[in-house]
Amino acid sequence: MPKKVAVGVVTSDKMTKTRIVQIGRLVKHAMYGKYVRQRTVCYVHDEAEESAEGDTVEIVESRPRSKTKRWELVKVVEKSRAVDLAKLRAAAKEGETEEEEK
Repeated sequence: MPKKVAVGVVTSDKMTKTRIVQIGRLVKHAMYGKYVRQRTVCYVHDEAEESAEGDTVEIVESRPRSKTKRWELVKVVEKSRAVDLAKLRAAAKEGETEEEEK
């Protein structure tokens, strides 16, 4: 039987070699006919730790690696474009201190 392949967004990268990936989908409500957003949360093994929060990734089903981890990272489809304000401010401060030294 072929392994399942899915594409989702990394919502957490705080654990070592583990990422939490959400796979969103639309489901039609049985009675009202309105489409409702639902999500599936998967714990993914990322050996090289190449993905980060906000990245879109492709994952594949694998053998159980722990109690909850059942998926492996195949590739990073798209890197996150979100700007980390803390890093941006730190870089700006560093640039100001270098200018004062001159």
